[in-house]
Amino acid sequence: MQERLMTLQGEAVEKIEKAASLKELQDIRVEYLGKKGPITEVLKGMGKLPAEERPKMGQLANEVRDAITQKVETKQEKLEREALDAKLSSETIDVTLPGRPVRKGNAHPLTAVIEEIEDLFIGMGFSVAEGPEVETDYYNFEALNLPKNHPARDMQDSFFITEDILLRTQTSPVQARTMEKHEGRGPVKIISPGKVYRRDTDDATHSHQFMQIEGLYVDKDVRMSDLKGTLTLFAQKLFGAEREIRLRPSFFPFTEPSVEVDVSCFKCNGKGCSICKRTGWIEILGAGMVHPNVLEMAGFDSKEYTGFAFGMGPERIAMLKYGIDDIRHFYANDVRFLEQFKRA
Repeated sequence: MQERLMTLQGEAVEKIEKAASLKELQDIRVEYLGKKGPITEVLKGMGKLPAEERPKMGQLANEVRDAITQKVETKQEKLEREALDAKLSSETIDVTLPGRPVRKGNAHPLTAVIEEIEDLFIGMGFSVAEGPEVETDYYNFEALNLPKNHPARDMQDSFFITEDILLRTQTSPVQARTMEKHEGRGPVKIISPGKVYRRDTDDATHSHQFMQIEGLYVDKDVRMSDLKGTLTLFAQKLFGAEREIRLRPSFFPFTEPSVEVDVSCFKCNGKGCSICKRTGWIEILGAGMVHPNVLEMAGFDSKEYTGFAFGMGPERIAMLKYGIDDIRHFYANDVRFLEQFKRA
């Protein structure tokens, strides 16, 4: 048995020294030191030895096992060090070479337009207000002079969660909520950008989800001329200093009087082209003086306070500004489309 143990030690050491990889070394370790290895088999036969020889054979077996284990560990350290040196050698970095340029992203065209509009109105003293996208029927309709069963609600067919909870169809509820917080004391001067939802069929000019930016200014002696001046500056900053606007009578339940706002065509300068449909004008938003009922429901005295409001779709503004012909491009995440606006 002693000769057998010494022979196994010699064989194991020889194989360990010749091992060229960590996997090969692991196989050798299992072969000799595993539960089914020859050393274990030798130890199982110790029961046949005389009692006085068993301690001596047990000690020898442990010495052989420890010697093989130590040899495996030493060889493993050597192989790991050689593998690391080879990897470092193959992955050498020349720090004197020029760095690789990092490809920079750019703002989404819709985000760029929204931020441009926000910066413009902030410069005119407006602040940015936000509100929930899941809204109550009261704030989305009733507080805006749209009582239940009002026919104008049909134009804003929406996604209802319950009879009184829905996805907002406009950002106007933010105006109502903000006026309530002021408790009947002006001035209130905000714009409210955000997502809105309407049950609509998606096509080149319509989407069930889109962005909207609305503005509100309530104070004493606010006039229609203030609205026109504000929107004129907006149009000139966004589309060019030569632009003019015109106001056409319209109807919105929450404003009185109400107007549609057109800007003179920036493509043909009012002469008529395909962009303006040969009219010389392009419709860009709706506006009007805040209806007295809306002021009263928000806690303002309509005899003391007046105000104006306006609303626009940033998608439409961006489509006009950049010549985009399909609203769906904004939400398709097509890199080919987005890369066109790196310098926009």
